[in-house]
This record gives sequence, C-alpha cells and structure tokens, in this order.
Amino acid sequence: MAAVSEIVAPRVMDLRQLRSYDMHALLAEETAAWRRALDWDFAGSAELVRRFLDMHALTGYALIAANSVVGYTYYVCEDRKGLIGDLYVLESYRTIANEDLLLSTVVDALAAAPWVRRIESQLMMLGSPFNRILPLANKARLYPRSFMEIDMTQAASLPAAKRTARVAYDAWNERRQDEAAQVIAAAYRGHVDSDINDQYRSASGARRFLLNIVQYPGCGVFLQPCSFVALDQDTGRLCGLCLASVVSADVGHITQICVAPEFRGLSVGYELLRRSLQALASRGCRKTSLTVTTANDSAIRLYESIGFRARTAFAAYVWEGF
Repeated sequence: MAAVSEIVAPRVMDLRQLRSYDMHALLAEETAAWRRALDWDFAGSAELVRRFLDMHALTGYALIAANSVVGYTYYVCEDRKGLIGDLYVLESYRTIANEDLLLSTVVDALAAAPWVRRIESQLMMLGSPFNRILPLANKARLYPRSFMEIDMTQAASLPAAKRTARVAYDAWNERRQDEAAQVIAAAYRGHVDSDINDQYRSASGARRFLLNIVQYPGCGVFLQPCSFVALDQDTGRLCGLCLASVVSADVGHITQICVAPEFRGLSVGYELLRRSLQALASRGCRKTSLTVTTANDSAIRLYESIGFRARTAFAAYVWEGF
C-alpha cells in the first residue's frame, strides 16, 4: 500500500516560512546540477539564498512533497517589474506539472500586485523550456537563447584585430560606469535584448545592470583585470566594453559585450572579446562561456568565428500588459 506522503499532491508554501536547513538537500542538488550542466559554481548564489531565508527576506514559494522541500522559486521587485530569479525542482520530482505549479504561482502573484507591469525571467534549469504552456500565456513572450562556450586553448592563437587610428583599448575602470551605461543603452536601442531586459532601454537602467554584474554572484565573480573598454581616440570617450567574470575556479564567463553603433564594422567587438579571453586564459581558465539570444545572428557569427560552440539552449520569458 502506498504511503500517504506518496499519494498527496505537492503543494506550495511561502518561502518566508522556511529556514536554510529546510532546503539543504535541494540547494546541494541544484549546486551539483549547475556544475554538471554548465560548469558553473552555484555555491555563491546558494549561500545568498540561505542567508535571505534565515532573514525571512526571500520572497517566493517552495514546493512541498513527502513533508520535504522538493522545489523552489524566488523573485525580486524593482520599480514596476518583477524578476523571477530562479526555479528548481529536485530531479526525483521534476515534472512539467510540478515546475508549472511553481511557475504559475509566482507569475500569478506578481501579476496580481498592483505595482507590477512587467515580469522577466531566464530560468536556465527549467525543463522543456520551449515546449510548455506558460501561465498567463496571452501576456507572455518567449525568446530562445543559447549558452555557448569556447575551449581556451583556442584563445591563445587568436590574432589581434587590425589596428585603427580611431580606436584605442584600455582596462576596465569603475569610474567609467556612467559612460558604459550610456554605450549599453545606445547599443541595445531597438535590439531584441532590450525586449528581454528592459534595463537596456535607458542609461539609468543600464547603470543598475552594471552594478548587479559587479556586486552580485548571479553572473559569477566579476574580474576587473579581464574586462576591457574601447575608447574613441578623438574624444577619449568610451565606445565599447567587454566585461568578464569567473563562474568556477577555472571557467570564465563574458557577462556583457557591446559596441556603440557608430563604431561597428571596425572589429571592436572582436578585439575586446579577444583581450578578455586571453586575460582569462592567463588566469588559468580552461573554458569560457557566454549567453546570446538566438535571434542575434551577427553576434553568433562573431562568437562562432572565434571558436564558441553552443552547449545548451534555454529561454527568456517576459510577461507584460497586466
């Protein structure tokens, strides 16, 4: 005869009712899953989850089955937007129905909040990201994205771009964050990525995006020595940037690369990326990854020409128009 815990349907509960010890097994498995799937050390993010759980400050939901936490999702709100930061279900309970229970609960809660006008998420551990009916489907948009990586033995042989008197290169300096934010906003104006992340639509939003990259471990630990900028030789103003981090001891990640529209076609993006890759290789990275929207054909052509290859695909989701 089946045990009661085996026949009772999973239920959701508020994360603020839990403590970090309640999610020890779940976070341990998720950390192993990120390393196995993406060579990504999730330990820093898991530690933040534990810290905020113990402060009763993590907003989201847990999936409960057999009297244990078998899944969770959390979100943050800023301005008039909700951002779903993560969603993970234990492998032994991972079904579309269980993932959907969490996803629909968090989306419905955010959509019902009177101040929320938009929801964004990129759930890299979500199963079947393209073949599922999304909650509030009439308000949802899906953008396929690719997780790409390069073997760093290829980085050493990348030739420098042909020099142009119009552009110089320098190391990243945090004093240039305001200039960088302006370049990001200009580079992504009308771009598909500004549909996915609305922070790209303004210099103030891009400034917050940069702050998150530098301060928080969601995209790895930021590495200033492996991050570079391009400068307009005539004005000294920033016209491109490539920011890098490490997502595990020997794996790098390109967190942002963009070039001002008027400087495209001069191999600026290639040279910025080459410099970051070679700097990461010199620090002992055996591979480097990045993510790119599959509709961004020109970027994918550049990455593939350098040696990046797709490892997996995931989806970015946006809900809007509540």
